[in-house]
Amino acid sequence: MDKKRIAIVGAGFGGLSAAHDLVKAGHQVTIFENAPTPGGLAAGFKEPGWDWSAEKFYHHWFTSDAHMFKLFSELGVESKVMIQSPKTVMFYKGNFYPFDSIISALLYPGLGFGINKIRFGLVGLYLRLTKNWKPMEKTTVEKWMRKWAGDKVYTQMWEPMVIGKFGERYARQVNMAWMWARLHVRSTKLVTYQGGFQAFADDFAAKLQTMGVDICYNTPVEKILTEKGRQVSLWTNAGDEKFDRVLVTLSPAQMAKMTPQLPENYLKGLLELRSLGAVVLTISLNHPLSREGYYWYNLPKSAGFPFLALVEHTNFLPKEHFGNENLIYCGDYLETDHEYFRLTKEELLERFLPSLKRINPDFELDWVNRAWLTKANYAQPVPLINHSENIPAIQTPLNGVYFASMSQVYPWDRGTNFAVDIARKAASLILEAIEK
Repeated sequence: MDKKRIAIVGAGFGGLSAAHDLVKAGHQVTIFENAPTPGGLAAGFKEPGWDWSAEKFYHHWFTSDAHMFKLFSELGVESKVMIQSPKTVMFYKGNFYPFDSIISALLYPGLGFGINKIRFGLVGLYLRLTKNWKPMEKTTVEKWMRKWAGDKVYTQMWEPMVIGKFGERYARQVNMAWMWARLHVRSTKLVTYQGGFQAFADDFAAKLQTMGVDICYNTPVEKILTEKGRQVSLWTNAGDEKFDRVLVTLSPAQMAKMTPQLPENYLKGLLELRSLGAVVLTISLNHPLSREGYYWYNLPKSAGFPFLALVEHTNFLPKEHFGNENLIYCGDYLETDHEYFRLTKEELLERFLPSLKRINPDFELDWVNRAWLTKANYAQPVPLINHSENIPAIQTPLNGVYFASMSQVYPWDRGTNFAVDIARKAASLILEAIEK
């Protein structure tokens, strides 16, 4: 088999995984990354005095994330994988209640008593056991849950989650297969990596470089053009290079922009995919926020909090790794025309900080040391009815050009575990095409 030149656009976990498989198969691989470091949406930042990095957007894995654990094994980094059992809580009528086990869920007072808890438990058990998700994409979360779990269970449990995740515009359009995927495989125990997700990305990238992969940081790809003889021309700020195959692991909008030769039907499919962005404010405090040591707060929009999720990172990982600073995330999934995308860090702090007193009445503004603001236009794909019909093919109509993104992992929800899976599937397709 002739050695082929293969380009990968994006050094997120997916791009790195595809590069791993392709270089192992004997090909010459080059990764082009816009940022100065690997990691993509899972990248982190590290301040002076910190031993570990913190993620720009809050992240963890689940013990059920089989694709990640397989990758850990292949890379020989299992000893750096950490499994924790942090505390998750739900907000109900001014108080927080544990929600990190079946027993705590059944004790949650928002469900009332009797038949509602029975229906909640039976529906949860069914979704965990069944693998037949396909019929569920033909209906919405709201219709399915109202029918099988009941109105009270839906309005108290699932409606706040879906509205918080997708907003009023999409909440009643999201299909039930998405909810099935969330409940089918998730675990209560959470997983991270010594040094943070950025440390894993750095270790992975370093391993690839020792295998011969060339990683070009600070190198955005401007345009991809196909030429006769299956050659693909990839244009960056440094000029153009020729490759035998190119895999793009960015968002559908970015893919559409950089590949002007895509035929109208494929391009239309990319542009019609719906997604939300993310706005996350990371705040350093000189005191712990949670008195009880809670890690993850589920906050319904109806409760009046100015963000969807509150995550106290240093109740998941020891604050000693972060210079003894107590780190919290305040985050939300939003449409990109939402005002939060226009507001500055200082303006968002002014919006967010007063609500922290509802978490801990002792909180004062002088607890705040500093803060960091991160925004991403593409963070959460929106799966509508019959979404499987809208998934773009990994192998595009352009000879030698492939596409693997979070929008193609459906019915699974976005996440690094499934980004790795879809990218490795793309690598497999590339290898099959080369061998023909």
